[in-house]
Amino acid sequence: MQAQDSATQQPGAQQPSSQPQQGSSSSSQQAPAEGQAAQTPEYGVYTAIDPLAKVRYDNRYDMSLGFAYDHMKAGPTLLQGSNLGGLDMEGSYWLTRNWGIEATGRGYIGTSGTAPNDYNGNVIRGPVVKQYFFVGGAEWLGPHNKHAALIAHAMFGGVYGNFQKDLRGEPPEVVGFYYNQLAPAGIIGGHMDLNRNEHWVFRITPDAVMTHYTFSDAPNSTLSYGQYDVNFAISVGLEYKFTSIKRSTNKKTNWKSGW
Repeated sequence: MQAQDSATQQPGAQQPSSQPQQGSSSSSQQAPAEGQAAQTPEYGVYTAIDPLAKVRYDNRYDMSLGFAYDHMKAGPTLLQGSNLGGLDMEGSYWLTRNWGIEATGRGYIGTSGTAPNDYNGNVIRGPVVKQYFFVGGAEWLGPHNKHAALIAHAMFGGVYGNFQKDLRGEPPEVVGFYYNQLAPAGIIGGHMDLNRNEHWVFRITPDAVMTHYTFSDAPNSTLSYGQYDVNFAISVGLEYKFTSIKRSTNKKTNWKSGW
């Protein structure tokens, strides 16, 4: 005990420190920080991809298929029109930067109102009528960019009208219809294209449809009457661009012209 007292009473003796040393304090403070950094989640790097980045208007060919609607009259004096549904298939061959050749085949089917009829006690109501168009002509690429394009076209050719399918053997003049016939036709309108990527396009096609059917009062009548009809048609579908085959043109980078 005396030895301990003398050791504590010596003037050069060092007293034990109640405060932790600076080195141990810094190490204890750094340890939680390192643990916190290890627990912080690391998020992946997101890369923005533009699906329209490769959209161009230098393809040579394209084709489209859509569901179609057509309004028509099955006879020259009918008050009731026909609302027909069907398919619209179109193909294009581009000659220059803005001009191309387009052809379309369209088929429509539906029912039609009739003139008042009672032929030998046989009343006909809502017979089925059909139209088949085969036309071709020129198309022009209008304002366009990587998002959308406006295309105008004017096509001419023929239409086959089938009006006697459901007349039960009665002559078509009984219900005020045309006879089955092949007649001149024209389609003037265009496309509203919304690009989804470099190949696929959502297409809306509104058109004015012109037909020139003839009408006879009797099957063997030498008198016939021509009737011009202009009706509305529209189709909605998809277009596919064959981008591997390109037309010759000078490509530009500004999207005002779309190249």
